[in-house]
Amino acid sequence: MAAVDSFQLLYREIARSCNCYVETLALVGAFYTASKAVVFARDCYSLIRLHFIPRLMYNRNLVRRFGEWAVIYGASEAVAKAYAEELARHGVSIILISRNSTSVEGAAKAIADSHGVETVLVEADFSEGLAACRPIQDALREKDIGFLVNSVDLSLDYPQRFTDLSEDRLWESINRNITAAMLLARIILPGMVERGRGALINISSGRCCKPTPNKAAFSASTAYLDHVSRALHYEYGHRGIFVQSLVPFRVASQETEDRGRARCSGWLVPHPQVYARHAISTLGISHRTTGYWPHSLQFWLLQYMPEWMWVWGTHMLT
Repeated sequence: MAAVDSFQLLYREIARSCNCYVETLALVGAFYTASKAVVFARDCYSLIRLHFIPRLMYNRNLVRRFGEWAVIYGASEAVAKAYAEELARHGVSIILISRNSTSVEGAAKAIADSHGVETVLVEADFSEGLAACRPIQDALREKDIGFLVNSVDLSLDYPQRFTDLSEDRLWESINRNITAAMLLARIILPGMVERGRGALINISSGRCCKPTPNKAAFSASTAYLDHVSRALHYEYGHRGIFVQSLVPFRVASQETEDRGRARCSGWLVPHPQVYARHAISTLGISHRTTGYWPHSLQFWLLQYMPEWMWVWGTHMLT
């Protein structure tokens, strides 16, 4: 009995001496739980404020706020083309820049006929270097450029080991995704800064926050566009220029519909027009967004996903 009494006494003494540590750990746990609850509530509020409230109360004059003309690079991409159509619906005239003007002639005519705005086609191949800038500078002369939209070239998004890429293909990826966006920004930004208004939108991919094996060049291009957008925001945001990094996930393309797989589009894979309508409603509100609230949920999950799990998943899918 003495041994038992001695153990109980020892336990009480230890518990009494550790009581302050237990209370401290309890306070730390309560603070951590409260902070996570606050972060979750803030994220929910941000999601509603960004993706739902603007669409209920969206009645802004984009021409008055940003300018009369929009330059769209990569207009053959479904998202960029839909973005141009949505801007035209708000009365913005459109300049479409593409390596092959015949690929976007139909889109330019459809935009002009449907929305009654001017459309201009410019053919520019940035693999030619600075020579590609001359026709663009001629087309932009004396125009109030309010929007520059650069879209990553999704035709280069296919799995291939880096050492299997030809040098021509690698240069093509760099020129069409990075060089073109930088040169266009360099051409157009000075005029925006002089007028004290304008919007620069770089459309990359939600996969920019994780490295993707077998797509090293393409995933690096998307990360570059995202990073340079955020840097330009800090550099020119106080000069009246709104710089936005759009990082969408999968958006349905016209090709999938033409192949009879339109059912692939839906809640997580919206039609380009649906995505563009959501994305433009975030203009002037968020400097970095997916542009579409289901994609924001995917982006949030991707940020918390371990990198090894992402790499394993990409290997399984490719």
